[in-house]
Amino acid sequence: MAKNTLIGGSIWDEYSQKVQDRMNNPKFMGEITEEEAKEKGCKLIIADFGAESCGDAVRLYWAVDEKTDIIKDAKFRSFGCGTAIASSDTMAELCIGKTVDEAVKITNIDVEKAMRDNPETPAVPPQKMHCSVMAYDVIKAAAAQYKGIDPEHFEDEIIVCECARVSLGTIKEVIRLNDLKTVEEITQYTKAGAFCKSCIKPGGHEKREYYLVDILAETRAEMEREKLTAIANAKTSDLGADMSFEELNTIGQFKAVEQLMDTDIRPMLAMDGGNLDIIDIRKDDDGKIDIYIRYLGACSGCASGASGTLFAIEAVLKENLSQNIRVMPI
Repeated sequence: MAKNTLIGGSIWDEYSQKVQDRMNNPKFMGEITEEEAKEKGCKLIIADFGAESCGDAVRLYWAVDEKTDIIKDAKFRSFGCGTAIASSDTMAELCIGKTVDEAVKITNIDVEKAMRDNPETPAVPPQKMHCSVMAYDVIKAAAAQYKGIDPEHFEDEIIVCECARVSLGTIKEVIRLNDLKTVEEITQYTKAGAFCKSCIKPGGHEKREYYLVDILAETRAEMEREKLTAIANAKTSDLGADMSFEELNTIGQFKAVEQLMDTDIRPMLAMDGGNLDIIDIRKDDDGKIDIYIRYLGACSGCASGASGTLFAIEAVLKENLSQNIRVMPI
């Protein structure tokens, strides 16, 4: 099949060469018959999964050695787009040689990463990410059939979007992996929230425990804390080299905090047009050291100033100065 019959123009550039090759020449498309499985001394497993959200479907064939639970061979039939074919082909290859329990641990993220030409560039455009989710689900269906249990037995992740079967862990990882900043980007990459939309925010037709808006905010806050801590850890600091932070007098503590703010915290706040001032440092009877700050610029009045940003600042100060520090915005 010629390349331009699958994709044309600039869209072609959004697919890795590996995906293009598997679209045109899948290695594991086909079926395993009962006779072929017996010749290999294996049990034949045939599992189906269809994604109602996009109309794609996949049938997975496994030849499993019942003595070792190792998948000796795997093939698939795909009824859908070229990306579904490429994802299913990759999924089948990843299964071969693994035990059934190991295969269940293959995620849609593993499938997508395996199709990349290089680790930093996504293999498919965001709107096609859901095809690898389907590959993940059919593995669970096959494993459940082999073990004679319900597929939900393998669901160790919380499903946030029931329509596209996208888990909490997948959403968090995709946010981190692609530095996503909006719910719309999450939907583009995972299809979560693309259909009934009840998982996007409270107020939809069906109440949810987890919503994309909250997951995004919490994950971005975690990323910010980790970034600030990583920057601080990467730098050498002579703050209080001969004395612990607790042993410094108030002036010494103030200088130590100011220096750390200047090198590791203010530059991050400035990226969003914010800043802060250190107002006071006080030590209470329990040995806690309270550092009072005032947000300036864009940070003033920002909701994150009492949550994600505040936790990030406190984490950096604790990591580099003292675990007894508490940051108190006023």
